[in-house]
Amino acid sequence: MSAVHNGTGAGVNTPQRVPVPERASGGPDDLVSVVIVNFNAGDYLAAAVESVLDQAEVATEIIVVDNASSDGSLEALRARAPAGKVQIIALDDNHGFAHACNVGIAASRGTSVLLLNPDCRMHAGSLALLKWMIQERPDVGMTGPLIVNPDGTEQRGCRRDIPNPWQIFCVAFGLHRLMPEHPRFRDYAYDSAILPDRPTEVPAISGACMLARRAAIDAVGHLDSGYFLHFEDLDWCMRFQSAGFKILFVPASVVEHTQG
Repeated sequence: MSAVHNGTGAGVNTPQRVPVPERASGGPDDLVSVVIVNFNAGDYLAAAVESVLDQAEVATEIIVVDNASSDGSLEALRARAPAGKVQIIALDDNHGFAHACNVGIAASRGTSVLLLNPDCRMHAGSLALLKWMIQERPDVGMTGPLIVNPDGTEQRGCRRDIPNPWQIFCVAFGLHRLMPEHPRFRDYAYDSAILPDRPTEVPAISGACMLARRAAIDAVGHLDSGYFLHFEDLDWCMRFQSAGFKILFVPASVVEHTQG
C-alpha cells in the first residue's frame, strides 16, 4: 500500500495496483484516445507516454500534439517510444493549450478521450478505473483521478467548485483560511476536505488529467480555444454540467503531476 496525503496532512492508503474489472478492458470499440499537448516538457513527455503504455488493461491510441517546442522533447520521445505506438502532430506555431487539445481530439478515434498533461505520470490501473466509471454510469460525461504532487500530497484543484469572483477574491487574499468551514468564505478547491472512499460527483476536475466520453464531447463541443492557457478546463466542466452530464472524481485512480 502507498500513502497519499490530502490537504489535512493525513495519509490515505491507496493500493499500488488496483484490481480492474474485466469489463474495463473492452475491445476495439472501447478504444481510449490519449491526447497529450506538449510545449517544451523535456523528459517528462516521454515519461508520461510510457506511463500510458503501461496501462495494459485498456486499448489506447496516443496522440501527442506539439506546440512548436524547441527543447528536444519530441526527439527524446521518438527515441524512447516503441515504433508505431505514438502519433505526433507537430504544429508550426503555439496557438495555446485548448487549441492543441482540439487538434488532438479531432484526430482521435476513441469512444472516450483522455486529456493528459505531459508532466503527468499515471499510476498502475488508473486509466482503467476512469474508463470503468464512464462505462458503468451512462449519465457521466467526464471522470478525473486523484492528482498528487511528487511528494504524495493531494494536488490542489483535482476536485473543486466552479469558482465565482467572490471565491477567487477570498482565496487570493487568504480569507478562506480564516473561516474555512463558513459557506461564505470557504475555498473552491476541496483538497483540504477528507478524501472520499468512492467515486464522488463534483462540479469540476483538473484539466491535467480528464477522461471525457466521446458522445458527451459531440454534444457539448470541443474546448474553447479562446482560452490560451488555464480556465479552459473549468469552462468545459461547466458546459458538460449544463448539458446534463455528471462529472466524477475517482479517488482510487491516481496520477502524479509535477507541474513543470
